[in-house]
Amino acid sequence: MTNEITIHLDINGKTHSLSVEPRVTLLDALRDHLALTGTKKGCDQGQCGACTVHVNGERVLSCLTLAAQAEGQKITTIEGLSDHGAELHPVQAAFLEHDAFQCGYCTPGQIMSAVACIREGHTGSDDEIREYMSGNLCRCGAYPHIIEAVREAAKVMS
Repeated sequence: MTNEITIHLDINGKTHSLSVEPRVTLLDALRDHLALTGTKKGCDQGQCGACTVHVNGERVLSCLTLAAQAEGQKITTIEGLSDHGAELHPVQAAFLEHDAFQCGYCTPGQIMSAVACIREGHTGSDDEIREYMSGNLCRCGAYPHIIEAVREAAKVMS
């Protein structure tokens, strides 16, 4: 016997209706139910930041958020940062320009955190950027390039 609930999620400006078990995380709803695979599953314990998305403009670890908790909220994933066919978001462009990735696995979460970092005004110094971005791990060690990209994107976005 299934214990599914129906939820409605506003993701990247589009409403999706899903039938899921109450314990399904936002991460699993995005990846497994909606095929929005840009959001990555890293540690599944809230420690790596690979699953970072925005809920009502705030960064959220989607692996620690139940999908049902996000109902009625505005969710933005890496796929929704810029309109389909439009130019890259300034943070995405800066990541490319500054080689702020190697394997790329952490990149969507890094970019989502960087957008929030800039939006919230945490780009006063490299140390401030580093502190704000510390919840996003990069196994390849591209941190200096990530800091450069965030600094550059902050200039463009201000």
